[in-house]
Amino acid sequence: MCYVVIRSPTDRFTKMKLKAKIFLLAIVPFLVAIAGIAFGVRHQATTLAKAQHDTTQLAYMASKKIELRNYVDLATGAIKPLYDEAGKNARDDAMLRDRALAMLQKMDFGPDGYFFVYDMHGRSLMHPREPNLVGRDLWTLRDPAGAPTIQQLLAVAAQGGGYVRYVWHRPSTGKLSAKLGYVVPLQRWGWMLGTGIYLDDVDTTLASIDRRASADIDHTMMWIGTIALAGLGVIAVCALVLNVSEHRSADAKLKRLAQQVVESQENERARLSRELHDGISQMLVSVKLLLESALARFELSATRVPSAEAALSMGITRLADALREVRRISHALRPSMLDDLGLAAALEQLTRELSAQSQLAIGFTQICHDHAAHLPDTVKTTLFRIAQEALINILRHAHASRAAVALEVSGSEITLSISDDGRGFNVERVQSDLFGGVGLRNIRERLEALNGSLQLDSHAGHTIVTATVPLFMRGPLPEELQANHS
Repeated sequence: MCYVVIRSPTDRFTKMKLKAKIFLLAIVPFLVAIAGIAFGVRHQATTLAKAQHDTTQLAYMASKKIELRNYVDLATGAIKPLYDEAGKNARDDAMLRDRALAMLQKMDFGPDGYFFVYDMHGRSLMHPREPNLVGRDLWTLRDPAGAPTIQQLLAVAAQGGGYVRYVWHRPSTGKLSAKLGYVVPLQRWGWMLGTGIYLDDVDTTLASIDRRASADIDHTMMWIGTIALAGLGVIAVCALVLNVSEHRSADAKLKRLAQQVVESQENERARLSRELHDGISQMLVSVKLLLESALARFELSATRVPSAEAALSMGITRLADALREVRRISHALRPSMLDDLGLAAALEQLTRELSAQSQLAIGFTQICHDHAAHLPDTVKTTLFRIAQEALINILRHAHASRAAVALEVSGSEITLSISDDGRGFNVERVQSDLFGGVGLRNIRERLEALNGSLQLDSHAGHTIVTATVPLFMRGPLPEELQANHS
């Protein structure tokens, strides 16, 4: 009885889909969690960076405002004695104003830090960085956006002083830049005194802070990405290890199943062989004896019937042929010599029978070393079937005139070699052909079940198939080899 396990492509596809689902079940929540963490961290970091930007801007502007006010207080303090002295007479008052303007013109703080003075009608009285403006009426001066610059400054000064944002030429670059000014009125002289700072430096500082914050956010995102990749790598490695382990387990189960199938086949072959030998063969022998006895009585009787004797004789001949065929089938299913006398005797009988049935000359040799190991029944059966399969392949395909079978047994392994002088075959093509080389594949599967190995060497005029099976049991010399070992 033969058991065949067939794994359909649909089963493999379903299994692959299940593996993919399990993998996705592990990877998708991880990626979703990482994406959520990344989004939350980036959102929070962006919010904090904006808050830091706003806080820094407020603090920086507050400090600049205090700085501007101190500068103006310093300027008003420097000209205060002259301002307090004014009003005694017109000539002295004009002289005091000129001295005050000269003093203010010399006061500066850096290339873009200076004081300016306008009268309340918009005429420039002092401008150390742009002297060409002195004496000009700038009441109608407007910036590129159309805002009246001087009018804004004078309006704030008229209200007692304060801060004004406007656009003005920056002396160090010659370009228009945003500026924060602080102005105060000098009512007795009808002046507006002020100074300012250009906000480019503030913007540069805030941009630098924003760049650092953005770099920190990108660095954090990079770390999250690295952690995500590392997590994916760990999951992939675990999946690979699990897959390899599963494949190994599946391969081991398949090998055990294949061995069980082979054992079941051999047991069924042995049962059928016994049934044929002990049952049908014995019945055929009995029938043959009865027919021979009947033929003998016909020949001894006084009345002879030649036609009946001829028919009976022909029946006995055909029965003998049937008996031989039954014995041949029984022997092919399971040679009794393999169980009774061992592997060497069975191989020798196999080569002798195949030689008799064909024109192929098959030789058999055996080599037995000292301390040779016992041969388990599975090893004997496997090697016999391998030799049977290889010799049948030679008879069918090799077109050889000679073949040889060699058996070598040592304490650690047993080697079976089958060679021929046929036309040979392409080893690589046969091994890579999934639909061909069934015989060689069966041989390889039988050996893998015993942890054995198969070596193939083939070219025109010489082909050798070598099967090696490790033996781990020590003991006396096998009985089938004792007679030939000396």
